[in-house]
Amino acid sequence: MRRTWGLVHRYVGLFIAGFLFLAGTTGALISWDEELDAWLNPNFYLTASSGPYIEPFELAKRIEAADPRAWVKRMPLSYERDKPAMFIIMPRGDPATGRLHELTYNELYFNPTTGVEVGRRKLGKAALDRPHFVAFLYKLHYTLHLPDMLGIDRWGYWLMGGIALVWALDCFVGLYLTFPKWREARSTGGSGAGPDHDDFPRRGWMSRWRRSWTVRTGAGSYRFTFDLHRAAGLWMWLVLFIISFTAASQNLFTELFRPALKAVSSITPGPYDALKEQPLNKPVYPKLSFREAADIAKADAMARGWAEPAARIFYDQRYGYYSVSFYFPGEDRGTGGMGMKRTFFDATDGRLIGQRIPWHGTAADVFMQMQFPVHSGRILGLPGRIMMSVMGLVVAGLSLTGVIIWFRKRRARTRPDRETTTPRLKASRAVPDVPMP
Repeated sequence: MRRTWGLVHRYVGLFIAGFLFLAGTTGALISWDEELDAWLNPNFYLTASSGPYIEPFELAKRIEAADPRAWVKRMPLSYERDKPAMFIIMPRGDPATGRLHELTYNELYFNPTTGVEVGRRKLGKAALDRPHFVAFLYKLHYTLHLPDMLGIDRWGYWLMGGIALVWALDCFVGLYLTFPKWREARSTGGSGAGPDHDDFPRRGWMSRWRRSWTVRTGAGSYRFTFDLHRAAGLWMWLVLFIISFTAASQNLFTELFRPALKAVSSITPGPYDALKEQPLNKPVYPKLSFREAADIAKADAMARGWAEPAARIFYDQRYGYYSVSFYFPGEDRGTGGMGMKRTFFDATDGRLIGQRIPWHGTAADVFMQMQFPVHSGRILGLPGRIMMSVMGLVVAGLSLTGVIIWFRKRRARTRPDRETTTPRLKASRAVPDVPMP
């Protein structure tokens, strides 16, 4: 049984190693996404914009008038001093082709006092220039930039979500393989009669397992690499499992995790329950305007007694609903906590179809809210982001050392002249075949 799980762990690890190395290195960087993006593109974050301000709805009208192919998808409802106003754009459908127009941008930045555009870019574009570098890393991290095919835009989500799910399961296999065999522990547990004779196997087993948590030096490069790989995996096991699980839950949320949660707990209905998803090339056009939806949301928030102002509105063209976010200026930076309050309204009749209030709802609701804040470490604020940045490097290091260990053992096994094998490689064969992931 142990040998079987060892083979599973070895070849699963080899299959996912490249993906995890890429996800780990990019994850270490995007923990500082806003800071890095602001350093590369200061015009997206700073502009002399002291009032009087141009109304956001007026700026949205100007955007759509300037390019009839464009359609505002997200816009601010209030401004921050000396910050540009950011609008997310989506393409309208082209009646001639039955497909969406091709746009070279999907994000626009304006000085809210002058209405002058200060920057534009296309999020999701596979480019390494300054405007797109951070967004490129972000999408590479969880989709590998796999293109849309057959009218489906989730191939990358499925691939990386599947890798994360396999990794989460393999964490348990790796943990099991760090336990020494009982008969090996018994053989080293001692001998002789005495009142504590029956305790020797237990002592020997625990002694051998304790060594799995340490890194020995002076025993050769192979032994050092193996110990480092196994000990790092053990010390960081819980965090590694949390990272892998939350990665899978986010990428496979609609297909797997939400149905699984609904099977074991109750989920407060939301827009995905009330509305039906439409094909990618057939967007739903709203009957309510941004202004009308914002007014409905503000009245609803006032009735709830919320102190936070309506700060941002978003339209989902695949389902046909508006989402309005409530937060004080500067609280949308994503630097910590569980996020912001949001309400969801049907874009056809304005009826409330859902809400998201941090730490409120059923156990399943809160569990779903926690996935991104936990995965990114932002639930713990700055210390959490630092931890996850370091863990990205740990994941990359575990992937690299795992491949090195496999390669060294394979080279030792296939060497033609076994008698000339170095003593260190001979000793390495005594090491368990499959290290901790």
